[in-house]
Order: sequence, then structure tokens, then C-alpha cells
Amino acid sequence: QVQLVESGGGSVQAGGSLRLSCTTSGDTYLVNRMGWFRQAPGKEREGVASVYLGSTNTYYADSVKGRFTISQDNARNTLYLQMDSLKPEDTAVYYCAARTRGATVVAFAPLSQEYYNHWGQGTQVTVSS
Repeated sequence: QVQLVESGGGSVQAGGSLRLSCTTSGDTYLVNRMGWFRQAPGKEREGVASVYLGSTNTYYADSVKGRFTISQDNARNTLYLQMDSLKPEDTAVYYCAARTRGATVVAFAPLSQEYYNHWGQGTQVTVSS
């Protein structure tokens, strides 16, 4: 089993920045890809960014390209999401997700929630205009 705990959410004005962290524990050696998702009120959960651990293989949603950066600190088993130039439409609960070796075989879709089999509890990000 893998446990994920997000932190770093909060309230910020438009144009500001936040950095989210996701600390992993448990059978972390099984994790091969991680991602960030978000869910705004009344909307479906959407993929924001994804990275293959130990590589620079990353994917971003078009809505955040050039503003958000996903990174990892393998020594600390921590995933980050640096969010710059925040907009009110970025307001959502942000979730960290992990896919482990042995997960159900599905089509490769790094920004699809069905691709991941472990989830954190989420952290709220609120951007005011």
C-alpha cells in the first residue's frame, strides 16, 4: 500500500503563487508515475500534471502549461506542484495520485484519473480576483 498526504494549499490573490507538496509513504518503491489532479465545485476531477518518477517525462493540461511545474524529490519521497500566475479558475481541491507497478492494465493516459490507483485526501486552493 502507498499513502499520499498533500499540503501547501491556501488562499492567494490572482497572479500569486503556491507550492503544493505530496509526501508518500509505505511501499513507495512500487510507484512509477505520479500526478496532480483538481476538482472544482460542480465539476469533474481533471488532470493537471503528471511525471514518470526519476525522469523528466512530464505532461500538463493545456490550461496550466507555462504556469505550473511538477517536480520530485526522490530522496524525500515528495512530489511538488509549483503554481505561478494563479487565476481564479484555478480554485479547486487539488489531489495527488500515484500509479504503482501491478496496477490494472489500462491504456496510457497520464492525465486520466482512471490511470492511478492511489490518492491523497486533497488540499484546497482558493484564488481570489
